[in-house]
Amino acid sequence: MAKEFLGAIKKVAQTIYDKKGSNIIAIDVRNVSSITDYVLIADGNVDRHVTALAGEVQNFMRDVGEKPVHVEGQQNGDWVVLDYFQVVIHILLPEMRQKYQLERLWPEGKVIDLDLKTVKGDHE
Repeated sequence: MAKEFLGAIKKVAQTIYDKKGSNIIAIDVRNVSSITDYVLIADGNVDRHVTALAGEVQNFMRDVGEKPVHVEGQQNGDWVVLDYFQVVIHILLPEMRQKYQLERLWPEGKVIDLDLKTVKGDHE
């Protein structure tokens, strides 16, 4: 199951990237967290972009049969958290990410190679 879910996480990251999300990182926290197995963090440009990215993630996850346990922050748009139990996805504005530095919460976690497929000229 973990391997299947890891594939879904990589597809979520690709979906975010394809919609111009940036600074995407996924961390395997199975050995350091009792709350979730994976954490995915990504930036959106502005609040509307953050909420749009969260909507795209929810659509993808729904298509693969996953429903969120909890969604937080969609009305505000500066930081949206999508909790799918096995993965918690944070999509936030760069200034929020800088302020809270979420990656530092799991220094012993293993960063996952997302192998994002880029098209020449993307995100320049």
